[in-house]
Amino acid sequence: MKNNTEVTDFILLGLTSIPELQFPLFVLFTLIYLITLIGNLGMIMLILLDCRLHTPMYFFLSNLSLVDFGYSSTITPKVMAGFLIGDKVISYNACAAQMFFFAAFATVESYLLASMAYDHYAAVCKPLHYTATMTAGVCARLVIGSYVLGFLNASINIRDTFCLSFCMSNVIHHFFCDIPAVMTLACSNKDTSELILVLLSSCNVFFALLVILISYLFIFITVLKMNTGEGYQKALSTCASHLVAVSIFYGTVIIMYLQPSSSHSMDTDKIASVFYAMLIPMLNHVVYSLRNKEVKSAFKKVVEKTKFSVGFI
Repeated sequence: MKNNTEVTDFILLGLTSIPELQFPLFVLFTLIYLITLIGNLGMIMLILLDCRLHTPMYFFLSNLSLVDFGYSSTITPKVMAGFLIGDKVISYNACAAQMFFFAAFATVESYLLASMAYDHYAAVCKPLHYTATMTAGVCARLVIGSYVLGFLNASINIRDTFCLSFCMSNVIHHFFCDIPAVMTLACSNKDTSELILVLLSSCNVFFALLVILISYLFIFITVLKMNTGEGYQKALSTCASHLVAVSIFYGTVIIMYLQPSSSHSMDTDKIASVFYAMLIPMLNHVVYSLRNKEVKSAFKKVVEKTKFSVGFI
């Protein structure tokens, strides 16, 4: 990576500089991170241990949990350190690494959500052809494709961001090295880099969002044709909870990345970033899994096995 800058490190201003809020916010974000950590890693282990969960839906969910854990861990520990010990300095290379992994995991999540929506469509609208449609090979290709597109997108954005010159301020008005926040510091012409960011983000977001909306539209039409009231309510409830999670994720992403960095309000960006960088990873495993009977049954089975094992110690 070519470095045309005299800046060797950056200073993250964080969410707030009010001293009285530092410790309460540290406690809050520590709780959020612990719930994210335990929930997502626990979900992955549960899916691996219970053969009844070895289905396409839970294959996608395990990868979603892995990605949520990944991009939350890229951001939250540094934020916690800033609250607790005031460590707001991040090196040039560490900033680039944080930006790369966050952009990669966030893009992977976008495509995984689209893959999960298509899986739901196949299960609800084409149940007789589901096993033939969602084969192990198809699922593997969808997941691998999500990772390839995610890391390719991150590579292009990082190259276009860090080929800029940072010769003036090194103070980032954010709590992590987000692309728009870092771009505003550039003292060289950033029009091309901003255009590439907006175009790539638009393609990634709108393609995935189009797949999701079309999938759920067909699901909703199929649900309306159901004769049983119980099946209708269950399907509608599931679709509604999924769409709420998807709306929060894509809504905040659109606010953040589909406008030039000069148009950004840093305070708005910080609030939006808290949603998609910290709250969404904490809530996804709840929205997509904990309401399912299969997951509840698998969890009870693991608890019973643990109690049985402990009884013999």
